[in-house]
Amino acid sequence: MHSKDVLTDAFGRISEEVHAVVEGLSPDDLNTPPQDGANSVSWLVWHLTRVQDDHVAGVAGQEQVWLADGWADRFGLGLPAHDTGYGHTPRKAARVRVDSGDLLLGYHDAVHERTLAFVAGLHVKDLDRIVDESWTPAVTLGVRLVSVLADDLQHVGQAAYVRGLLQRADS
Repeated sequence: MHSKDVLTDAFGRISEEVHAVVEGLSPDDLNTPPQDGANSVSWLVWHLTRVQDDHVAGVAGQEQVWLADGWADRFGLGLPAHDTGYGHTPRKAARVRVDSGDLLLGYHDAVHERTLAFVAGLHVKDLDRIVDESWTPAVTLGVRLVSVLADDLQHVGQAAYVRGLLQRADS
């Protein structure tokens, strides 16, 4: 198995889990945090997708799907264009609301497709390319992609947990 096949599989698992979390939830369930100050499913899925979009676009030398394909306008969150949710206060996170899961999944699917297209073109030597010299040691493309995967896996797991809490409260 090649490195890009492992990356493709990992990003595919995230996408599968995002769909499993979002599908079938009402707007209220998507937008309601399990308690004050916690993050909603909407925020968690939006954030993990924004991070993936931002980071993959950066290493690919492309514009983010969020901006290039008009997702920022479709969401209409009133946040700065390049906001990924990093460092959001509970008040700011509460601004991330959707009318349906279709919006979240549409954006996630568009980012996922772009990510898979980028990964498909990689060669093993590409993973050693330095993409960020502001860290010590400098960050390689391989490390950056693993970082995105780790962040996405954490947040999709959190979203699944929130979904479970909300469904348990409804029963």
